[in-house]
Amino acid sequence: MNINTDALPCLGNSLEDNLGIVFLPTDKDGTTHAEMPVDHRTCQPYGTLHGGASLALAESLAGHGSLEICNEHEIAFGMQVSGNHIRPVKIGNKVLASGKLTHKGSNTHIWDITLTTTEGKLVASIRVVNYIKSKK
Repeated sequence: MNINTDALPCLGNSLEDNLGIVFLPTDKDGTTHAEMPVDHRTCQPYGTLHGGASLALAESLAGHGSLEICNEHEIAFGMQVSGNHIRPVKIGNKVLASGKLTHKGSNTHIWDITLTTTEGKLVASIRVVNYIKSKK
């Protein structure tokens, strides 16, 4: 992994930490992975996964993936997120996220993120565009 954790001031107190997002190892083909519980932090009042939490998971995973492939003088910022929510997930379960880089430009990365249940059922399909900027 190419991420300099010393340069991350929110490490240990970030949105990902507060939502219980755990990043999993990246595959050799560059597919990124994470998981998130559906619990009191990530559910809507009706006891199912909140769509905003799904989008936060997808943007976090895409950002993590972009930072892995950026050089040490670059940083990635979420620029656009759009998603389709397919099925609800009840509290007490977790969702798995997988991300594939579909475009690696000099200023943008485009990620397709798939959220599934632990049984492999599609929960959401989300596209994230990251802006790549020099740290200067």
